[in-house]
Amino acid sequence: MQSPLFSYTEQQTQDRYTAQNPQLLRVALAGHDDVLARKGSMVAYQGLIEFDGEYRSQQQGRARAATGEGLDLMRCSGQGTVYFANLAQHVHVVDVDHEGLVVDSSYVLAMDSSLSYTVVAVDSQYGISGSGKYQLNITGQGKVALMTSGQPLMMQVTPDKYVNADADAVVAWSASLRVQMQAQTYSSSVTRRRGNTGEGWELSFLGQGFALVQPSEVMPPQGAQIGQGLAAQYGIGQQGARGQNQGNAWS
Repeated sequence: MQSPLFSYTEQQTQDRYTAQNPQLLRVALAGHDDVLARKGSMVAYQGLIEFDGEYRSQQQGRARAATGEGLDLMRCSGQGTVYFANLAQHVHVVDVDHEGLVVDSSYVLAMDSSLSYTVVAVDSQYGISGSGKYQLNITGQGKVALMTSGQPLMMQVTPDKYVNADADAVVAWSASLRVQMQAQTYSSSVTRRRGNTGEGWELSFLGQGFALVQPSEVMPPQGAQIGQGLAAQYGIGQQGARGQNQGNAWS
């Protein structure tokens, strides 16, 4: 049998995390800690591998119930190699260090079991129920594989150059940055999107670090309400909008 398909062979490498191709991640388990991966993201494996639903602590469970933000993970352990992918999205491996990483859970493909995460809230300028309100703060020492729809843009943030980005296009950012969600509108009512421009809520980043933006965005809710708290929930994307205002701020 002959075919150009035989050029797409397994990457031979000693690295734990390897991009088999732009949309497929190869993770080696032999001699390493377990890996936590998005449930249902395994597309192939070699060796003796066990897949178990990952336990979620009571604190994480309460945060998921209150915010809609969280990770549905499976623990992968054993001796061998596992391949992960999700909807042919582009895969990017990030080293998480003492600085920490804040990311929307919709864009996490896999992570080292040595890493931990908590749910954090982004403060809203107007008390708006919109998108991108709750995120995951990943801390520890290890690697996390992120997904983007298309090739992303890495934007550097410095004290003299802040960055604004559409809340639905933002994938992740440095935990050291100060972040605020805001709506730029010429309307007297902030519930109206920016006139007829098609733009809605955005995140403003200040400090020293980076913000990762993808060339795709999910349209935020058109009828966002003010001051509705947890009662206002809108279904967008895989997890739904997580912009319920709690009056919380973090930096």
